[in-house]
Amino acid sequence: MQKIMLFTSYVKNNSSFEKPLTTQQENEYLKRYKEGDMEAYRILIEHNLRLVAHIVKKYNGTDEADDLISVGSMGLIKAIKTFQLNHGTQFSTYAAKCIENEILMLLRVNKKHKNTISIEDALGTDSEDNELAIIDVMFESDDVEQRVHNSVISEKLNDKLKKYLTKREYIIICLRYGLNGCPALTQREVASKLKISRSYISRLEKKALETMKDNIDKKEYY
Repeated sequence: MQKIMLFTSYVKNNSSFEKPLTTQQENEYLKRYKEGDMEAYRILIEHNLRLVAHIVKKYNGTDEADDLISVGSMGLIKAIKTFQLNHGTQFSTYAAKCIENEILMLLRVNKKHKNTISIEDALGTDSEDNELAIIDVMFESDDVEQRVHNSVISEKLNDKLKKYLTKREYIIICLRYGLNGCPALTQREVASKLKISRSYISRLEKKALETMKDNIDKKEYY
């Protein structure tokens, strides 16, 4: 990990990189690395950091430059460790693919997290400008055993959920967050219980939370 951080700093702050190796040189150093020569490994990394920087620049509009350089360097290392000399592909072509794959994977994960709606997400503010979340509306009571039924808001909230959610969405929300006496379950457990895929549970849960966010008026519960 320290090496990756060092590569990240080097790529970010260095405008002058080692010259790319020729195909013949790459093959020679790759062969030596496969035989255990760690100096060859170091040379392969240093002479290909320019490639990492070049690919990272394609995604320059993001706010994650350090992360992109870091995972790009990991992609380069993965390429060096997994490249097969007898496959007929140039190492630079293979390395570029590995670097880009790592970067795209990071961007997909970050985008997924950014777009995920959580039950802790803010719905708005109350009369005193305190930020409220979906979970605040659901769990006014500190007694997690009794949840909705023993809270002041239980009936109102239940009516809202039934009004705005489909039957399946309502069931999923109840199972996921322990409403109506149900134990709170993971998405995988809900999927197993309802005999549908976890990814489908995730999509329906997200849609239900978006619907709740759009239609639940916090002032009714405070």
